[in-house]
Amino acid sequence: MGMGLKPGEEGGGGTNSDENSKMKGSGGGINAKDMIFRADQIDLKSLDMQLEKHLNSVWSKNVEEHKPAEEWEVDLAKLELRYVIAHGTYGTVYRATYDTKDVAAKVLDWSGGGTASTAAMRASFKQEVAVWHKLNHPNVTKFVGASMGTSNLKIPLKYPSADGHSSLPSRACCVVVEYLPGGTLKQYLIRNRKKKLALKVVVQLALDISRGLSYLHSKKIVHRDVKTENLLLDGHKNVKIADFGVARVEAWNPCEMTGETGTLGYMAPEVLNGKPYNRKCDVYSFGICLWEIYCCDMPYPDLSFAEISSAVVQENLRPDIPRCCPSSLANIMRKCWDADPKNRPEMSEVVTMLEAVNTSKGGGMLPEDRAPGCFCLATRGP
Repeated sequence: MGMGLKPGEEGGGGTNSDENSKMKGSGGGINAKDMIFRADQIDLKSLDMQLEKHLNSVWSKNVEEHKPAEEWEVDLAKLELRYVIAHGTYGTVYRATYDTKDVAAKVLDWSGGGTASTAAMRASFKQEVAVWHKLNHPNVTKFVGASMGTSNLKIPLKYPSADGHSSLPSRACCVVVEYLPGGTLKQYLIRNRKKKLALKVVVQLALDISRGLSYLHSKKIVHRDVKTENLLLDGHKNVKIADFGVARVEAWNPCEMTGETGTLGYMAPEVLNGKPYNRKCDVYSFGICLWEIYCCDMPYPDLSFAEISSAVVQENLRPDIPRCCPSSLANIMRKCWDADPKNRPEMSEVVTMLEAVNTSKGGGMLPEDRAPGCFCLATRGP
C-alpha cells in the first residue's frame, strides 16, 4: 500500500527527496536522517544531568549579577519614598518605608562634579558605609543601608525635582536610616526658647550626645559636623547622632559650600583655619552645643560668616556663658572649646564630668523676664 512503511523505517517518519534537498540547503548540509531518533534509545538520565548543570550555571550567574554587592546594600525594590522631610545642600531627605519599616532616606546628588571627583566620593562613601553598618549604640542613629544606584527608586509624583521631573541624577546615591519622630534638637530648643530647660533635662540631653560621640570616637569615627541640626530626638526625647560620615562625603562636592550662619558657629578654630584636625574638633562642637542646650539660643546670631571665622580664630571668640549657669557646666563648656585641641578633654571624660553634675538643685537657665540679674545675651537668635 502507498501508505505502508518500508522495511527498516520502523516509524521513523521519512522525508521525500525534495524535503531532503531543502534541509540540506537550509541546514548547512545536515542530513534529515541525522535528525531522526528513537525515544527508546535516548539516555534520559544523561540529558537530565546536562540540563541540571546548564540551569545551575544560568541560575548562579543570575544570582551573582543581581545579589547585593555589599552586606550593607539595600534592595531598592523594597524602598518606598513617601514625602519630603527636608532639603539639604546636596540632597533631599524623604520619609519612607523599607521592608514595611519606618525609615528616613537621604538621596545624595553628586552630579555637580566631574567623573574623577564623583569616583573619589563613591569610593570614600563605600568605605564609610561599611563601618556605619556595624555601629550599634542607643545614641547613634541606626544605619539601615545604602545604595549606589537609583534607577529603581520610586520618587513620589507629588514631589518632583526642581526641573519638574521625577527622575534622579545618575550619580546619586541613597542612604537609609531609622526614622526618628521627635525632629531635630535644634527645633526642640527653639520651641523652648522662652521658658528654657530644667538643668536635669539639659544634662540628660548633653549626656546622650557625649555618649554617642564617645562611642563613635572609640570606633575611630570623627563626625566633623556636630551641630544641633544633626542631632535627632526619638519619641522619648532621647538624642541620637545623625549624619555621621555623610557630611564628610558631602564636603567633597565641588559645588560651593552654603549653609545657615549657625553652622560656622560650631566649627573649631583649626577647622576654620584650614589646619589638620582630629576627633577633638567634635569636642569643640559639643561645647558649643552644650551652651546652646542650656541657653536655648543660637551662638553668634548677629555675625556674618567672615566675622565668625575671623573672631573665633584670631580673637578667641566664644559664646557668653550666662551668670546663672552652674560652674560645673560652665567649666565643661570652656574645656571643650579651648583653642588648643590638646587641651580639650576626650568625649569619654566629658561623659564622666556630666555624670558628676548635681541636678537635684537649680531649675536651669532662668528666663530673661524672671531673671533681671542674670547676664544673658542682649540679642537672642530665632
